[in-house]
Amino acid sequence: MRRRRIALTGCAIALAGSLLLAHVHPFGDVGLHGARENVAPVAASLPPQVRTILSAKCADCHSTQTRPVFYSSLAPASWLMERDILEGRKHMNLSSWDTYSADQQQTLKAQIVQQTKSGKMPLLQYRILHRNSRVTDADVQILSSWVHGTTSGGKDSTPATGVGDPMKGQQVFEKRCTGCHSLEHDREGPRLQGVFGRRAGEVPGFPYSDALRKAPILWDQRLLDQWLTDPDTLVPGNNMGFHVARPDERRDLIRFLQQSAMKPGV
Repeated sequence: MRRRRIALTGCAIALAGSLLLAHVHPFGDVGLHGARENVAPVAASLPPQVRTILSAKCADCHSTQTRPVFYSSLAPASWLMERDILEGRKHMNLSSWDTYSADQQQTLKAQIVQQTKSGKMPLLQYRILHRNSRVTDADVQILSSWVHGTTSGGKDSTPATGVGDPMKGQQVFEKRCTGCHSLEHDREGPRLQGVFGRRAGEVPGFPYSDALRKAPILWDQRLLDQWLTDPDTLVPGNNMGFHVARPDERRDLIRFLQQSAMKPGV
């Protein structure tokens, strides 16, 4: 009995300590405890189906509408939770969606689709603790339709013929592509320096989708234009979540990528 009392006392002390330490915020306070005065819902301007998916499966980390759960009051679990929430809100806050510019929204849309298609989001630890948070194929289809259907100007599949302007193409790249891509380094997408004339899925070490890795594609102007117009039509099952609606922007962007392939050391 004495050992049992000692064990129970130890558990009680540990629990009390965990509860107290949860009010220490080594990564930052996300407002999980006490009054939640700054809570804002996911933007009502989003299409209803999209808003439903994002609210249910993304908002806990990517909005101020985080739902407290039992372990949010227990350290160190609460600390790890706060770390993920702070990082998520910094990258994208769905409660502030309407404050983002059109270009920022388009970049974030592409990232949402890319991350959910590839299974990187929601995070594994979140999916383990929230069984209904897995993004289904039907969810991805809704999100993809949102990205491809609401871009300003719609989708113009007119081929981007002629020689583009690499300076304008660089502006398109910096404005529209750098959320997922860099020329020199892999990010959410593979590095793009030298993509013109390269086979699809052949950047060493990058985790391509099976669909793109197996596609018999050598990137040239025609295929890059088709890819930027509608990636899912060219390679069904890929992880790309982005397209360029206007033929003139595609032409300029392709010319910029072609020029980057000519740089020394590529």
